[in-house]
This record gives sequence, C-alpha cells and structure tokens, in this order.
Amino acid sequence: MRRCPIGTAFEVRRREFLAALAAAWLTTPGLFAEELEQTPRLTEGPFYPDRLPLDTDNDLLIINNAITPGVGEITHLSGRVLDRNGQPLKNAVVEICQVDNNGAYLHSGSANRANRDANFQGFGRFVTGSSGEYYFRTIKPVPYPGRTPHIHVKVRYRNREALTTQFFIKGHPQNERDGIYRAIRDPKARE
Repeated sequence: MRRCPIGTAFEVRRREFLAALAAAWLTTPGLFAEELEQTPRLTEGPFYPDRLPLDTDNDLLIINNAITPGVGEITHLSGRVLDRNGQPLKNAVVEICQVDNNGAYLHSGSANRANRDANFQGFGRFVTGSSGEYYFRTIKPVPYPGRTPHIHVKVRYRNREALTTQFFIKGHPQNERDGIYRAIRDPKARE
C-alpha cells in the first residue's frame, strides 16, 4: 500500500505542531491554567471524625492487618492536586472521610453510630507524589437521610489547610435534591 504524499506531509506537520505544542506546554508554566476549573470550596460538614482511627492509611477497606474488609462496593478514588497555575503539588496531604455502607460516620454524633461497620476505616490520608497524584481504595459512598452520596475531602499543604470540599457521584439522581451540591451553581465547577 502506498501513502499519498499529501497525507504524509499532513502527518509531518501534525507531528511538528504537536511537538511544538508539547514543548510550549512543558516550558511555559501555567500556559493552559485558564482551562483548569478550580475545585469549589464546600463545607467540612458536622461529621468530620472527632476521633481519628489508629489506621489512617489510604486503604479504607482494611483496618491495620485485619482479615475482614469493610462492606460495600469497592471504589478506587484517584486524582491530582494542582496549584492555580496547573503545577502539581508534591507532599500535599489529602484526607477523605465518608459514611460506611450503613450510612454511619466515624463520629460520636453520627445518628446511627450503633450500626457502624467496625471493619470500615471511614477516614484515610495520602501524601501526594511528584506529579501531585493521590489514590484511595474505599467504598462507593451511599446516601443517608438528607444527603446524596458524597466523600468529604480536605487538602493540606505546607501545614496549612488548602481546600475543603466534597466529591459527588456524577449523575446520581439525588444530587439535584442535595443542598450542598445545589450550592455549586456553575456547571463546570460541578464536573
């Protein structure tokens, strides 16, 4: 099969354009930062753990070396922490907390704390790497009275709180009835 000279020229120009674009992106800090959407700040909520568990790693399904995992649909939560210019934040501390599969928080004031899954950690931490990445193994959040499924997130950087927010399940039918979710008016910010 022979290649058309025009197609070949297009491929070369396309590669040259992509190489130039990549070079500009790599050498110009914040060049595409305006395309990033800042994560909205949201309430910490009343049930952030009032006593942290002994195990605060990024695997919320297994407490220490226990054999029995927490109950729920296993979910892998990952992403990157970037500054306002799109640069990764190394050594940022990302914390998450959420209800267990019974809708109970790791908090003494949780309405149904008697039903709490003792095998679910409920809270975890991860220190970001050089590309700002974080990773958690947890359960898919479940709704509880008055709230759509969500995960509370707190980011600390250089011993200061940088962001407190919540993650929601995209397209969940209860999102539009949740007051905190509805407070995010910008559709891009909701994404």
